[in-house]
Amino acid sequence: MAKLKKAISVDQLLKTKFIEIPLTGRFRELLGRPEQGGTWFIKGKSGQGKTTLILQLIKELSKFGKVYYNSLEEGARLSMQDAVKEQNLTESEKKNINFLHREPIEDMRVRLKRSRGVRFCVIDSIQYAFMSLQNYKALQSENPLIVFIINSHVQGKNPVGSLARHIEYDADIKIDVEGFKAFSKSRASRGKLTKPYVIWHQGAEDYWNDLKL
Repeated sequence: MAKLKKAISVDQLLKTKFIEIPLTGRFRELLGRPEQGGTWFIKGKSGQGKTTLILQLIKELSKFGKVYYNSLEEGARLSMQDAVKEQNLTESEKKNINFLHREPIEDMRVRLKRSRGVRFCVIDSIQYAFMSLQNYKALQSENPLIVFIINSHVQGKNPVGSLARHIEYDADIKIDVEGFKAFSKSRASRGKLTKPYVIWHQGAEDYWNDLKL
């Protein structure tokens, strides 16, 4: 018979200290006070601002630890170079962000085991990860203090593929991107309304004004 894990008492739970990510400004308004570790899931149609959002997000997160950005779909190409230039990263931000050029997930798992201080890992996009739900769960289990930021394509308003749908259901933070705005549902907000995040002001203004016509 398998040995059961010890149950946690109410007092033990209340005394446990969890590591929070002290987000500031607009990301605090969007995401609340998220815990270190777990999964954040970002989805939306192509050309709506997902990549720019992720780059803006990791610029903020680089203040709190190292970031890996595994660009499975786009890779380290000219288009990504241009997108990164737009963020005007400081030298300290640059030191904490590393891009992986279409690195297979199994290779990335090995890299994470060997790396120290990595706190955030972007997988962009999940449709190019070619892994099973079991492998995703193993990735989480091996790295309990890493936040995995998963980017996903959609068909209609739903993630493409069964793996993406499972991950969205599992995610601590769910972010929908439409018309250069991000909208979130976050366990960290504890049911409080979060404020949409504007990714690109001119693009958002044009998109949402057109919808009103």
